[in-house]
Amino acid sequence: CETCSEEEAKYRCPRCMKYSCSLLCVKKHKLALSCNGVRDKTAFVSVNEFTDLNLLSDYRFLEDVGRTADAAARHPTVHSPTTKKLLYCLRNKARRCDIDLRTLPIGFTKRRENSTTFNCMEKKFYWHLKLVFPHCHAEYTLKGVPDDKTLADILKPYIDPVESDPVVCQRLKIYTVSPQSDVQILMKIENRKQNSVRYNELDASRSLLDNLKGKVIIEYPTLFVVLKTLKNDMVVLGQ
Repeated sequence: CETCSEEEAKYRCPRCMKYSCSLLCVKKHKLALSCNGVRDKTAFVSVNEFTDLNLLSDYRFLEDVGRTADAAARHPTVHSPTTKKLLYCLRNKARRCDIDLRTLPIGFTKRRENSTTFNCMEKKFYWHLKLVFPHCHAEYTLKGVPDDKTLADILKPYIDPVESDPVVCQRLKIYTVSPQSDVQILMKIENRKQNSVRYNELDASRSLLDNLKGKVIIEYPTLFVVLKTLKNDMVVLGQ
């Protein structure tokens, strides 16, 4: 068992392939790794390892996608003039800020999750934001983040050793004990080929709005917080 290291393993997680011995250890590993236990149907499989089972899985996955898209197209809110007008307004305001904001059709998870709004009185975006800490396998979702807030201030409740929540601080310990100069904030560059994924490095001292200018955002920004001293698979544009 990879959780307790005491008993013989009986189960293997379809998602992260971790071995567990009991229901208690299964729950512990899900909590520790933020794992939902559901097999990733889109996980990469090399040609050498590709089997008939993988082909069948892909075929069923595409059928599920087709059904979901068809159901979404029939949803009444898709054809609602109010919904279309709000989304058009949101994209238009973003365009004026030099942000290429793109929205997905109804039915997509990111479309349902997105809570981004624009306050016309304050002339300010309040973003739906996702923070990903790969070294700790942790994700946090923020709602109503003002666009004039700096990235450093956004991250303080998570990685600042003084201001962060004790529970969060413990989970992200590897970040809180590292110098701030080692922290790197990255955002994936959209619309690139799968084999040439690149990331933009963001400036923590600048506001969220300044960091998003000139970039393509699909629904809402997802920021990856990594440490320069630890190895990761994210290639920064220009490196």
